[in-house]
Amino acid sequence: MDVPLAHLDRPFDYLVPAELDEVAVPGTRVKVRFAGQLVDGWLLARADDSGHTGRLAYLEKVVSPEPVLAPEVARLARAVADRYAGSLADVLRLAVPPRHARVEKEARGGPPAPADAAAAPVDPVDPRGWRDYPTGPALLRALTDGRSPRAVWSALPGEDWAARYADAVAATVAGGRGAVVVVADARDLDRLDVALTEVLGTGRHVTLSAALGPARRYRAFLAARRGEVPVVIGTRAAMFAPVDRLGLVAVWDDGDDLHAEPRAPYPHARDVLLTRAQLAEAGALVGGYARTAEGQLLVETGWAREVVADRATVRARIPAIAPTGDDPQLARDPGAATARLPSLAWTAARDAIRADLPVLVQVPRRGYLPSISCADCRTPARCTHCAGPLALPSAGGTPACRWCARVAAAYACPQCGGRRLRAAVTGARRTAEELGRAFPGVPVRTSGREEVLTDVPGGAALVVATPGAEPVAEGGYGAVLLLDSWALLTRADLRAGEEALRRWLAAAALARPAPAGRVVVVADGALAPVQALLRWDAGWFAGRELAERRELGFPPAVRMASVTGPAEAVADLLAAARLPDDAEVLGPVPAEEGRERMLVRVPRARAAAMAEALHSAAGARAARKAADPVRLQVDPLSLF
Repeated sequence: MDVPLAHLDRPFDYLVPAELDEVAVPGTRVKVRFAGQLVDGWLLARADDSGHTGRLAYLEKVVSPEPVLAPEVARLARAVADRYAGSLADVLRLAVPPRHARVEKEARGGPPAPADAAAAPVDPVDPRGWRDYPTGPALLRALTDGRSPRAVWSALPGEDWAARYADAVAATVAGGRGAVVVVADARDLDRLDVALTEVLGTGRHVTLSAALGPARRYRAFLAARRGEVPVVIGTRAAMFAPVDRLGLVAVWDDGDDLHAEPRAPYPHARDVLLTRAQLAEAGALVGGYARTAEGQLLVETGWAREVVADRATVRARIPAIAPTGDDPQLARDPGAATARLPSLAWTAARDAIRADLPVLVQVPRRGYLPSISCADCRTPARCTHCAGPLALPSAGGTPACRWCARVAAAYACPQCGGRRLRAAVTGARRTAEELGRAFPGVPVRTSGREEVLTDVPGGAALVVATPGAEPVAEGGYGAVLLLDSWALLTRADLRAGEEALRRWLAAAALARPAPAGRVVVVADGALAPVQALLRWDAGWFAGRELAERRELGFPPAVRMASVTGPAEAVADLLAAARLPDDAEVLGPVPAEEGRERMLVRVPRARAAAMAEALHSAAGARAARKAADPVRLQVDPLSLF
């Protein structure tokens, strides 16, 4: 049943009336009577008899004869629910899009692929760019041969990652199997869509994304479910896409937080796809310019092999990368330690513009001045109504609260009474304004939340972008400036260093190789993320990060669950949970809106027992209709 209550998270038996016998097939949507109400449900299986000794009710209705829930997806959904201490109903809502009756009645797009396609002779796929990686061609051969390789790929700077993924998918299809590829956002999806069309031709794949709209999304979903296409690509909405004879699951840039589902039970696309590869005995490809600690764990445990270029190839492809905070640079420019645009960065930008090349400037914060403070005593400026931070929307704008949007036109500092304001944090639009004055006559473009640019021409220009919104420049950037590194490195987050390196590598990958391309990071060169950037060695940093987390007892070296809610409700759930003997309960720590959070930590081998205990305790609270809700998250991106 489609009832997301923890204490009802199990199948129920119903009788099938004779008039529904032909259409009531596993995977169809049905309606049943439960507790006197007509509720939605899924028909999971048919059987000749039931082990239930009481009286059984009949199915009320088969909503549609279309078996949209594939058996493989149903097994996956159950595994994901168990992994994340959630309910099957919640996972199925993520896995199968809402029904669109008009789309179901449309004619089928084409015949399903023949079942014996895998037995037909195939031509090997040209490895192309995979030749830059010693084990790359072997990966494609294994996929073409119908085997199930598992790889963690560290992409080179300037790599056309979409073309490499298209090659891997083409090899899988050549072997008679299907593939599912998940990317973080619409821009990456568009790039992969173009690359796959070039390799496979039209009509061989569909895209799945929540942004498509109900009809287009359901039409693409049905094409995959009916076996009309062998490949599905998309954002995290595609991680459950039904594909016949699944041979490859792939995720690009798994460190992007957009891969984490914000709805219960909060699964991560990478983990769902890896679970799927395990259940379906399919290949797996986890790729990115950076590498997460989770990806490193796959390598270190032997579950996957790393696909990396040798150092000679890396040195030939990387731009010239330099920090501004090392001793030689500080000796030449003592102000580099505090300047927002040190002379090294300014010189790199000037030289690139003189060479008629574009310059990319990455700024961590969007807006104009997203944080301001008193110009006299430096006290942060906050809203008098909600205590939220004040921001300036433009040079002549009026301060306004970022939380409640109230305008603070008559702001006075509560500490000194001063009315003058200064910038505490500078956003992308203010940066663009400052650079425009520093380089008069040079076009300045911005790419961020309001407007994300896909690409820019190759001539002299300044491109100011927030992380993740950097456009591709024709021929590559002559210089890439990574500003305000402190905003990334000083975040109170377990993944601060990993996330900073991921964003830096993604921007630096857009630069031309040295000597034409230069990257300047405004940070101390002794920091580990900066060292990894200078060496272009994501694997080294991921190994270091994983070792530190293993020593400190943080994911992915262990499994952790966060229990968030009112203090009494959290204590009630944990008291009812029969946690493993070796479980550690940590906290409380303050959470948003006056709630508190407790953390439960167990060894990875005890993860299933922890999830089952928490899920059972949540079911007990739901059965007695406890008033205060509690949110359960297993291995959340943010612990504190």
